[in-house]
Amino acid sequence: MFRIASDNNIDEYADSVCEFIRTCVEDVVPIATIKTFPNQKPWIDGSIRVKLKAQTTAFNQGKVSGNMTEYKQCSYSLRKAIKQAKRQYRDKVESQFNGSDTRGMWQGLQSITYYRKKSSPVTDQDVLLPGRLNNFFARFEDNTVPLTRPATKTCGLSFTAAEVSKTFKRVNPRKAAGPDGIPSRALRACADQLAGVFTDIFNQSLYQSAVPTCFKRATIVPVPKKAKVTELNDYRPVALTSVIMKCFERLVKDHITSTLPDTLDPLQFAYRPNRSTDDAISTTLPTALTHLDKRNTYVRMLFIDYSSAFNTIVPSKTLGLDPALCNWVLDFLTGRPQVVRVGNNISSPLILNTGAPQGCVLSPLLYSLFTHDCVATHASNSIIKFADDTTVVGLITNNDEMAYREEVRALGVWCQENNLTLNVNKTKEMIVDFRKQQREHPPIHIDGTVVERVASFKFLGIHITDKLNWSTHTDSIVKKAQQRLSNLRRLKKFGLSPKALTNFYRCTIESILAGCITAWYGNCSALNRKSLQRVVRSAQRITGGKLPALQDTYTTRCYRKAIKIIKDINHPSHCLFTPLSSRRRGQYRCIKAGTERLKNSFYLKAIRLLNSHH
Repeated sequence: MFRIASDNNIDEYADSVCEFIRTCVEDVVPIATIKTFPNQKPWIDGSIRVKLKAQTTAFNQGKVSGNMTEYKQCSYSLRKAIKQAKRQYRDKVESQFNGSDTRGMWQGLQSITYYRKKSSPVTDQDVLLPGRLNNFFARFEDNTVPLTRPATKTCGLSFTAAEVSKTFKRVNPRKAAGPDGIPSRALRACADQLAGVFTDIFNQSLYQSAVPTCFKRATIVPVPKKAKVTELNDYRPVALTSVIMKCFERLVKDHITSTLPDTLDPLQFAYRPNRSTDDAISTTLPTALTHLDKRNTYVRMLFIDYSSAFNTIVPSKTLGLDPALCNWVLDFLTGRPQVVRVGNNISSPLILNTGAPQGCVLSPLLYSLFTHDCVATHASNSIIKFADDTTVVGLITNNDEMAYREEVRALGVWCQENNLTLNVNKTKEMIVDFRKQQREHPPIHIDGTVVERVASFKFLGIHITDKLNWSTHTDSIVKKAQQRLSNLRRLKKFGLSPKALTNFYRCTIESILAGCITAWYGNCSALNRKSLQRVVRSAQRITGGKLPALQDTYTTRCYRKAIKIIKDINHPSHCLFTPLSSRRRGQYRCIKAGTERLKNSFYLKAIRLLNSHH
């Protein structure tokens, strides 16, 4: 019916269906307004408020009459009611923990520990702020780039109603509705009923290589990057897009992922199974340590920072895709209406043809395809990537930096050709040189600007120093973990069981202490390990149960990670695990090491663990 009325116009077809769904939702779904207060605790209910009001009344009457007996009785009754309400709330949190209701459990724990987010929401006092932010976020718009569509047949990709219904049923019902106003809860509840019409819209969109405009609209909600905002660049442009379009993108993403080779861009460690920041760090550090094990060598690490990398994707350069699908992707990335909303103020719309919104399902995959040809051109260099965090590792021998400097120049040229802007002010370089007779290292220049050399840098969550010691990192995580111990003590005082306290410790404290532990713990000093274990012992006294030592956690994770790498033949470090002859089945060839730094690194430790288990 909708398709016939729209005369196969994909925009009218999608608009009429969405308008009909919005009308049905408005007519059927009731709206309730709940008044809350910032200091209101979830265990305070109506009966306690009545007792609190009675206590206040008794106090005022007692001051007049001079008799405080009734006030004391009301106070005792109130304290008893609050104690009982807290006990019931504690039992509720415990039952949520036992029933695997993690969301409800963590909301309860946050209420008990008085948890407050550090970043405050953006205020809407400045009515001109949305417009300025919209123009700032669109500053990479390049209308000079020709939008060439590949000459190809119509896209043969199509989806079934069962696939669409399955995707709708996976929608998080608590996600906010996009600019089309269709709530995710309605989409999930009526997945089977809506699958038919949206399957037809999706397949028509693929056939015509055109995405409905109502699906491409984005409302940017600026999120502060830090607590105190001083400039427009301190806001992160997070896009609120259509929930229906996200489901459509998820289907297309699954198809694209299934067609891509597993060997595409092996040093991109984001958005891939069995890859993490731990893998990126564990690849970078052993590469440097192995080189430093040789004579007359040093390493230069350039930590690249791009300016709004996702906002600079050129639609015509999504290499690696099936040509039949390129036209659809090109239409998806171009002609996107965008507004910025700050509180109740909304900017005027802008039409964008460059970049991919942060918040879309396809954006990470498209960025990976966009940058997959950013690879090292010299064997002595490596370019390690985790999303848009890019690190150039130059292995220098006999003070010959020619290959490294050519690599940096080539990266600068690649960025210019691909519409990426290097933020030289935030790009840093670190030099690791353990030679006794060190020479002065000339600085690196990018676009005529000297790149700042630093002695320490926070690389994917861990603090790396030019001495490759871990005192700075351990001091940082110990300080953060000790702050979380106060929350653990508050939960203990509230009366939570040791099982719930241990769960809180594993999720909020041990996760900090053991973050990327396989990459750095092996080279920690004895003093650093003592300070880390001191936090574990403090948590153990609070929880009342035995907690695993960090050394045991490190050993276990090294072994598990090594097994995963051995099973993944496409992992860039898979070749480091070389099996020995069949007579020594399960044994792996040891890597020679001349220094304790290399000997205590992850891969050598993992090989020793694997060999000791057989």
